Amino acid sequence: MEKIKIGIVGYGNLGRGVESAIGKNPDMELVAVFSRRNPENVQVKNPQVKVLHISEAEKFVNDIDVMILCGGSATDLPEQGPRFAKMFNTIDSFDTHAKIPEYYAAVNEAAASAQKTSIISVGWDPGMFSLNRLLGEAILPEGATYTFWGKGLSQGHSDAVRRIEGVKGAVQYTIPIEEAVERVRRGENPELSTREKHLRECYVVAEEGADVERIEREIKTMPNYFADYDTTVHFISEEELEKNHSKMLHGGFVIRSGKTGEGTNQIAEYSLKLDSNPEFTSSILVAYARAAYKLNKQGEFGAKTVFDVPVGLLSPKSPEQLRKELL
Repeated sequence: MEKIKIGIVGYGNLGRGVESAIGKNPDMELVAVFSRRNPENVQVKNPQVKVLHISEAEKFVNDIDVMILCGGSATDLPEQGPRFAKMFNTIDSFDTHAKIPEYYAAVNEAAASAQKTSIISVGWDPGMFSLNRLLGEAILPEGATYTFWGKGLSQGHSDAVRRIEGVKGAVQYTIPIEEAVERVRRGENPELSTREKHLRECYVVAEEGADVERIEREIKTMPNYFADYDTTVHFISEEELEKNHSKMLHGGFVIRSGKTGEGTNQIAEYSLKLDSNPEFTSSILVAYARAAYKLNKQGEFGAKTVFDVPVGLLSPKSPEQLRKELL
């Protein structure tokens, strides 16, 4: 079997998860990990895998079929997405929903001009939840869609808090408001504001001497992340962060509530309960890496989203196998 050759940019929680996921897919192999850190300080699971500085990536344009970008959405991916799309087929998990259109445009221009294929905003939201929102609206055009996240640790929001000056470490939890969830499940179709659906709770380790009032203010007013939510900020010690907030639990659900006839209510729900948010997201990235490889072989260039990818391309099985075994 000819294996799809994968590269990883960034080796944090997501990068480590991608390496593990590749190991569970026999049609793939990991060629190299690229990091901004000193490669000697990056310990990957497989000692046969090259670890190189990110500046070395362009030397591998003929050796890597798909590059999986594992950086954060706040500052990494806006620069790395278009940059790497000029050299490789790419997958990323850009999750700043409000900025997806402009990010798509930048990556599309880069990938299309280089005849590469880049699938952006891959994960469970955006990603799997996006697909379920689309399915719900298409099947039940008269109705409303509700997305709830958590309770769980959000990687993207936690990363955004850690980028604030004076923050040494931080995690952020997204918490659904139970009353809102139950109203939706009862088929009431309530109109809910962003603030009425979720709470956000941050646990922050401040650097010694940092202005904690400024840090709290910057968190609560951060656009696209916290400004539209009731947010609580707790300042804690490094020991407490490590002891009580090191797990990566998450989950959530998409509910479509609609009518198909007079007095006929229909409710469709897709839910996730995750022991490891980054490992599940990584597994989705790897499946879409397979799809990007296939799309590129078919001459489908430019940026794509989960809406543009035939779901059968995610599987290593042939169309004949899929029709026989899963249809």
